[in-house]
Amino acid sequence: QVQLVESGGGLVQAGGSLRLSCAASIRSSSSYTVAWFRQAPGKEREFVTSVSGGGTRTDYADSVKGRFTISRDNAKNTVYLQMNSLKPEDTAVYYCAAGATPYYTHSANRYDSWGQGTQVTVSS
Repeated sequence: QVQLVESGGGLVQAGGSLRLSCAASIRSSSSYTVAWFRQAPGKEREFVTSVSGGGTRTDYADSVKGRFTISRDNAKNTVYLQMNSLKPEDTAVYYCAAGATPYYTHSANRYDSWGQGTQVTVSS
């Protein structure tokens, strides 16, 4: 398994931006698809975005397309989530996850390594 640590969450006003980071513990993290999921209070965990091991292929949930961008720097074993034009409905705990699964995988149970989560709160 890969150990993952998220950072970068916080409180921001609607329309603002945040960048989340997900640092992986092993050098071969480039062989894993990495995804971001989020979970709001009282709701199920949902897929947000994912990136292939090489960083060339990405997938996004419709709710964040055009606003969020995922990228990875394998030299630093880190995946980033740039979030722009944030909305109150983006408020959630954001988790990064890694797995030996295709980049277009949306199902959480296909990812076997998870970070502890970072809180993102968007005020109106």
